[in-house]
Amino acid sequence: TSGSRPLTSQSGKKRERRGRLAISSDRRRERVGVAYALSAFIWWGGCVFYFKAVAHVSAGEVLAHRIIWTAVLLVGLLAVRGRLRAAAMSMKNTKKIVAIFTTTVLISINWFVFIWAIANDQVLQTSLGYYINPLFNVLLGFVFLRERFRGLQVVAIILASGGVAIMWIDSGQIPAVALALAVTFGLYGLIRKTTHVEGVVGLAAETVFIAPVALIYLTYLGRTGDLVFTQTGLFDDVLLFSAGIITALPMIWFVNAAQRLRYATVGLMQYIGPTLTFLFAVFVFHEPFGNTELVSFALIWSALVLYGFTSFKQPSGGDLQSQ
Repeated sequence: TSGSRPLTSQSGKKRERRGRLAISSDRRRERVGVAYALSAFIWWGGCVFYFKAVAHVSAGEVLAHRIIWTAVLLVGLLAVRGRLRAAAMSMKNTKKIVAIFTTTVLISINWFVFIWAIANDQVLQTSLGYYINPLFNVLLGFVFLRERFRGLQVVAIILASGGVAIMWIDSGQIPAVALALAVTFGLYGLIRKTTHVEGVVGLAAETVFIAPVALIYLTYLGRTGDLVFTQTGLFDDVLLFSAGIITALPMIWFVNAAQRLRYATVGLMQYIGPTLTFLFAVFVFHEPFGNTELVSFALIWSALVLYGFTSFKQPSGGDLQSQ
C-alpha cells in the first residue's frame, strides 16, 4: 500500500500538468481567435477608404474586378492548400449548386449597393444597414427556421424598426441603401447557414460562378471605351486588382476567428465594423448627422445592446459576414 502512494502522486501531477497545458492551449487559441476577429472587423470597417479611392470608377467595373480577383485568389489559396478537388466535389450536390447560385446573386447585389453607396456619399447608410442586419436575421430565423423570439429580442426589433421609421418619416424616403444591404445580406446568410458550405469554399464558388459575367462586362466596357483598368495608369490598375485582397483576406480571418471563438463573442465583436464606418462617415467624410439621425441611431444602438445581451446569454449558430 505504501508503495502505491508515489504512483498516485505522480499520476495526479501528470493530470494537473495536462490540465494546465489544456487551459494554456485554450487561452492561446482564444487570443488568436480574437486577433483574427479584430483584424477582420477593423478591416471591414476601414475598407470604406478603399472604395472611396476607387469612387471615380463605375460601381459596375469595381464590382467586376472584385468578383474576378477574389475568385483568382481564393481558388489559388484552395489549390495551394490541396483543397481544390475536395471543394469542387462538395459542390456536386444539385441543391447546393442552386443555393450557391442564389447566394451569388444576393452577394453581388449587396456588393454593388455597398460600392455605389460609398461612391455617392452614403457611408452612413451602409453603417445603418449593417447595424440592422443582425436584427433582420432574427426575423428571418423566426419566419424560415421556426426559431422562437427570446424575450428582449422582440423589444430590440421594435426599437430598431422605430429608428428606421423615424428616418423614413423625416426624409420622406425609405432608407433604401440600408434596407437593401440588410435584406440582401440577411437572406444571403440564411441560405448559407442552411446550405452547410464552409465560408472560404462558398465564397470561392460564388465568385467563380459569376466571374464569366464579370469578364463579359469588362470586355463590353473595353469595347465602348469606358474601361478604366489598363487605361488610366498603374495606380488605378493596382487599386482595382487589390479588390480581391480587400474581399478575400478579411473573409479568411473571419472564418479562422469563428473556428476559435464562441458565437456570442464573434456576434458582439461584429459591431466594430459598422461602428468604425459610422465614425468615418460623421467625422472624416462629414456626412449630415442631425437630430433625426441621432434619435434613429440611438434607438438602433439600444436595440443592439438588448440583442447582444440575449445573444451573450444564449449563444446560437454562427453567421457569415462580408462586405
